[in-house]
Amino acid sequence: MNVRPRRGLAAVWAAAAFGALIGQADALDRPLYASVQDVARPPIGWVSFCSDRPRDCAATPTTPRDVVLSPRAWRDLVRVNRWVNDTVKPLTDLDHWGVVEKWSYPDDGYGDCEDYVLLKRRMLIAAGWPREALLITVVRDRKDEGHAVLTVKTDKGEFVLDNQVDEILGWTETGYRFVKRQSQSDPNTWVALGDTRPAVSTATSR
Repeated sequence: MNVRPRRGLAAVWAAAAFGALIGQADALDRPLYASVQDVARPPIGWVSFCSDRPRDCAATPTTPRDVVLSPRAWRDLVRVNRWVNDTVKPLTDLDHWGVVEKWSYPDDGYGDCEDYVLLKRRMLIAAGWPREALLITVVRDRKDEGHAVLTVKTDKGEFVLDNQVDEILGWTETGYRFVKRQSQSDPNTWVALGDTRPAVSTATSR
């Protein structure tokens, strides 16, 4: 059973989690950043989303930027991730729209993994976070099924905002295999990721 912290405790827990995270990053010998490979084909869902909402995809190439992961920035990530996960109700595209794949903002309160990602990305950009550090990412999850998460690139590594878990984890701690994501310089260009590890199976999942 998932137990939600009371509002008064959320900030304290976020601060403690940030301190533990930085300590682990210093102690663990793990790659902080995924290896970026060649240009990859954008997901069809992204292509259709951009066709439906061209203003949301209009962009010119820019210089890649990583976020400075301060305690305040970490609290913002925790708050956005948890709020979206708590507010949006999971619903497949087939049940929602009558089609197998459709990326959209969950403005009616329902959506699947890509929709959670799109909303988190939109909220963070609206709050002033650089688009270049917020990358929609395609992975294979612990069941070896296709899944989407939001990768946040920071000066302390890459972290994942995920609708399947409330905790924000370093990319190597998710148990996922990372396939491709948006380029930092152009959100409409996608790049393959050099992650050949198999997804790690688990006995239970949300």
